[in-house]
Amino acid sequence: MTASPDPGSPAAAPAPPCTLEWRADELLPPDLRAALTGPGAPFEIVTEDVLGAPALVFHRRPPNLRAVFEQAGQDHADKTFIVSPEGEEITYADAVARVARIADVLAREYGVQKGDRVGFASANSVAYILSYWAALSLGAVLANLNGWWTVPELAAGIELSEPVVVLADERRRALLDKLPPANQGSWPRIEDLAAAASGLSPSGPEVSMPTVTIDEDDPVTILFTSGTTGRAKGATLTHRNWIHFALCNNAAGAVGLALAGMPLGAAPGPQPSAIFAAPIFHVSGTGPLTNAPFSGMKLVLPPPGRWDETVTLELIQRHRVTTMSGVPTQFWRLLQHPNFDSYDLSSISTIGGGGAVCPPELARLMFTKLPRAGAGQGYGMSETAGMGTRLGGPAFKARPETVGTCQVTMRVQIRDPRGKVLPAGEVGEIYIWGAGVFSGYWNNPAATAAALDADRWYRTGDFGRTDGEFVTLESRMRDLIIRGGENIYPIEIENRLVEHPEVADAAVIGVDHQTLGQEVKAFIVPTPGCDPSIDDIRRFVGEALASFKVPTYVEFREALPYSATGKLLKRELEEEDRAVSTA
Repeated sequence: MTASPDPGSPAAAPAPPCTLEWRADELLPPDLRAALTGPGAPFEIVTEDVLGAPALVFHRRPPNLRAVFEQAGQDHADKTFIVSPEGEEITYADAVARVARIADVLAREYGVQKGDRVGFASANSVAYILSYWAALSLGAVLANLNGWWTVPELAAGIELSEPVVVLADERRRALLDKLPPANQGSWPRIEDLAAAASGLSPSGPEVSMPTVTIDEDDPVTILFTSGTTGRAKGATLTHRNWIHFALCNNAAGAVGLALAGMPLGAAPGPQPSAIFAAPIFHVSGTGPLTNAPFSGMKLVLPPPGRWDETVTLELIQRHRVTTMSGVPTQFWRLLQHPNFDSYDLSSISTIGGGGAVCPPELARLMFTKLPRAGAGQGYGMSETAGMGTRLGGPAFKARPETVGTCQVTMRVQIRDPRGKVLPAGEVGEIYIWGAGVFSGYWNNPAATAAALDADRWYRTGDFGRTDGEFVTLESRMRDLIIRGGENIYPIEIENRLVEHPEVADAAVIGVDHQTLGQEVKAFIVPTPGCDPSIDDIRRFVGEALASFKVPTYVEFREALPYSATGKLLKRELEEEDRAVSTA
């Protein structure tokens, strides 16, 4: 029996709004906190103005990414920076020299100046990595075109970013040559550029790195993101964003070692190394590439082509790789490999990833298969340089259903549709704040204004809740499909489907898949009198959109469910499909 409230007692006070932040005072003893983040410490944290709003930043930070790379050429001169698919090892000192030569060619032969956009349309390669650092060293803005795009998608990305040159591999050059005349331009082979630069020296005079002035808030990369309108937007990140990303990771690592009892300044272990498989046009690829020079990490490039779990395991064993990273899809395939236990993976000390929530059963498999490795996952997006929350250490084992707690210097809020900050326990939209938040969408002030408020809080479009410490995702933006770490907005596919002369109506949803996370399914109402085939539908979509957007499943229906107000009821389609798949 429930007691009735006393009518004379005051009403219970509403729960206070909840802002999550990284709390060093709760995590670290005072002496460690002072030694790591206090005044004069390696990761001293202060508040400064960033693009018109206050933010927490690291006081001792490099001025720009070019300075980071040049310093790596001195601090890690003899360490391997890149291992090519053919086995060539390029040291940091050699990489700096090659980057200087490529920058010289870009400036002299292609007229690249500060602020110009340099497009990239290529699979990962040594030439791409070196040209990437060369272009940013000139103060250029790197437009990382999605290497899986079709001709129409490439045309849209080029139209938006207006690059002065696009560096492309052979496969993407063939696509670029098919662009309409309005989008035609200069796209030299990226391998030829690197080869021409390597021929400048050693017989000739030494080429120095560029000296153009670069401010930390200058733009440096454009990462194209799927848009709710069906057209990609260009998330613009600055030198500050990427430096902050690296320092956040390094600070978190230092905190972890300190809490594990390692003395500050202890001798470093083996050179950190990773398989560099995530495409550079993704935040999951750009992040490690810009982070590597800070720690002197070795990046091992797999052979060209589709990611392969057997090749990955062989490379880890051969190169004694220390960090295994990827999306859940890849971890499923790696850990369930039939010969997994036959490989020597004892060098792995860290397992990390993002792009999609790690299922608890996958987390348990990680601990079973690699019990000595520390595991974790992050929650962030292109617009936040991948930063937001992080789940690692004992918490990853105890709370795998969450996406963790705030990363160093970052803050998270849950808000209602009016922007009011909600208390712990209530579901709302996730907002992220910090120096990692992007400057805006390239040439799209309306989208920027919709995504950032006056204090530079970024509205993610994802929904979740917090218990006051951990964040749990409830759902992503209503329609978003995440397939193997790729964000797919159904409206883009739906727009293409209804262009088919035999399609009267269409709806697209995501359906569960163990390794990919989700697959694309299309529900189609044929035009009266028409009988389109599944193969024809899939071929039609594939002519305009990347292959990962092509529906894996197609179901024909007489009609789609709509509400009395004419709203498509996708939830009904999802529930019906789920009921059939579990029957």
